[in-house]
Amino acid sequence: MVEHYDVIVAGGGSAGIAAAIGARRAGARVLLIERGACLGGASTLRGVVTYCGLYTLDLEQVVFGVAEEMLVGLRELGAVTEPRKFKAVAVVFDPEAVKRVADELCERAGVEVLLHTTIYGAVRSGEQITAVQVTDHSGVHEYTAETFVDATGEADLAHLGGAQVRYGNDGKVLNGTLSVRFGGVPADAPITRETVSAALRAAKDAGMPGLSGTTGLITRMPVSGDLITYVADEEYDARSAADTSRAERGGRVQAQACLQVIRTLPGGASAYIVSTGPELGTRESRHLIGRTQLTEKQVLHPGPVTDAVAIGAWPIETHPGPGLPLEWTYLAEPGYYGIPLDVLRSRDTPNLFAAGRTVDGDRGAGASLRVMGTAFATGQAAGVAAALTALGLDAETAAVRAELKRQDARLPD
Repeated sequence: MVEHYDVIVAGGGSAGIAAAIGARRAGARVLLIERGACLGGASTLRGVVTYCGLYTLDLEQVVFGVAEEMLVGLRELGAVTEPRKFKAVAVVFDPEAVKRVADELCERAGVEVLLHTTIYGAVRSGEQITAVQVTDHSGVHEYTAETFVDATGEADLAHLGGAQVRYGNDGKVLNGTLSVRFGGVPADAPITRETVSAALRAAKDAGMPGLSGTTGLITRMPVSGDLITYVADEEYDARSAADTSRAERGGRVQAQACLQVIRTLPGGASAYIVSTGPELGTRESRHLIGRTQLTEKQVLHPGPVTDAVAIGAWPIETHPGPGLPLEWTYLAEPGYYGIPLDVLRSRDTPNLFAAGRTVDGDRGAGASLRVMGTAFATGQAAGVAAALTALGLDAETAAVRAELKRQDARLPD
């Protein structure tokens, strides 16, 4: 590995993948750093197997670019469904296929990738971050860059680099959920979101221990037909290893309780747990303080998108606390909203950009733009802006939009 790059991207989830590819295609030398054993982030490390935010409620696709390339790769492997309507529209995919497609996309783009690498520090000089400090099994290392993209989910790079961040919004964060995948449930078994939720509520009302959440996304996986559920809710501080560890133990207790309920349903007697997580699906942690903040009003009542560098289409989906029902608020016409460049730019660190759920949105906006489909969009935009900045080129909105369109991001006019 060389020691100096034009752009370093921290975090290899949907946002990080798109940021790294976007930056590389804009002409930058790019290093992508991921602490896990694979790329994909929540889609592969947290069992979140739905890409949300790619489509409006009317099934119009509004996010393209790297996101579309991911879909094409998954379709070639027969590993993704057509858009499905739940409370909103999402596609369901096989996480093992995401690992491979993500590898291929980064390899073809020429992105250098470091897995099994944890960022533990950052060097700041004046208003700029100049380097990241990382550790792996061989020791500690330092990599420098002109610009950086924080796609860590927890805004770890921004926090370690002394940029302005905040935890949650108004002192609160959306609670997380442990994904649980069940096998042994025949395809023709009458086990649906409605039957599972009703059985969970009845068991909880009857005093069954270990149950908290009873509603959430419940659907079938492509290929295997396994049942995937998001009902094991936990409340925790994602910055704290101790608190997250407690929550993950609690989530696994809930998973076993859910299994016992599913086994009581017609066709569910042979159900078993294929996997949990393996990590909790954190929905909210730190946000980078941007030059401007996306607001709930802008999400719910979209204006012109001529100055947008990314598009969001997921409703405001609020998870207020463990065991509490989800709250949905839907977007007005045209069913999508624009995300300006200054939402992705750090207020006090000019060479730092945010992508994914680290982006600066208020409580309502953050509950919409955090999803992985939108993360592809904010990631690619942040990567392009970081590359243009690093190369000393025009990195204002018009130039970023032009490069995104060249990369087939297809921003609406």
